[in-house]
Amino acid sequence: MRSFILLGAVLPFAQAIRIIQANDDGWAEANARTLFNSLSAAGHDIVLSAPAENQSGTGSSDAAPKQVDADGCEFSSCPGGSPPTGANSSDPRLNYVNSFPVTSMKNGIDVTGPNLWNGAKPELAVSGPNVGSNVGPTGLISGTVGAASYAAHTAKIPAIAFSGRSGDPTAWDAPTPLHSKVYADLALNLTTTLINSGAPYLPDDVFLNVNFAAVSDSSCNDASQFKFIFTRVNTGLLSAPDTEWCGSTRLPWEVDVIYLRGGCHVSVSAGDANDKSTTEAAKQKVVSDKLKSLLTCL
Repeated sequence: MRSFILLGAVLPFAQAIRIIQANDDGWAEANARTLFNSLSAAGHDIVLSAPAENQSGTGSSDAAPKQVDADGCEFSSCPGGSPPTGANSSDPRLNYVNSFPVTSMKNGIDVTGPNLWNGAKPELAVSGPNVGSNVGPTGLISGTVGAASYAAHTAKIPAIAFSGRSGDPTAWDAPTPLHSKVYADLALNLTTTLINSGAPYLPDDVFLNVNFAAVSDSSCNDASQFKFIFTRVNTGLLSAPDTEWCGSTRLPWEVDVIYLRGGCHVSVSAGDANDKSTTEAAKQKVVSDKLKSLLTCL
């Protein structure tokens, strides 16, 4: 198996930009920290602003952060009684917000990021990679998707929600799981391709819902084995036609690609940040044009 560390070196150069990162599994979870390290190593000015605790399934909930309770942050990453927001003592780019994923993303966009960027706002928002898939109707209750749709719709910042089928919540200081490394490689590849396409990175009110297939020691254990498939969030049975892609005006359903087809696939859906459904065909085409060097047909 080739080294994951080398993947960033062989990807096309991407202009370094300011990126805000959130998730719903908590600021100390391995998937988020592995992607943070990968994007940082690629030269991006990234700031993590994520919940103090696991907040999976909280959708678009938003509430003022509260003082951390006596149990402390997840994985003992901050002591009990810590303030509502805080930063890693050795790296101010790593921040917790004791509230929901949307609140964490909002705080990162409006407060933490600008404080570290001399008042500037992020140029791109990423959420995840989530522990577990967020395909189809699951996205409606996902905090990972909620954070990305908030960034795209309310804050008007292009956003990507990353989710991976494999794994369990893992502490940042445990040995890095194989799936975290593979998912970080795949996320870096897509992020680099999108940045290289030039600003504006995505159409207004559009976020990308990106899901990675299962990883194991024996299959799909290297990012190079994966194929990126352009998909849609909902089935589309009663929807207007999609943009033409791979000879059809109906894109594959992301549930089908990740759960039913099998194989090493990444589903990439252009989501409508207003309601977390599939965006219109004209905006899908903008996305497919930007990512065409990465996308392939089933």
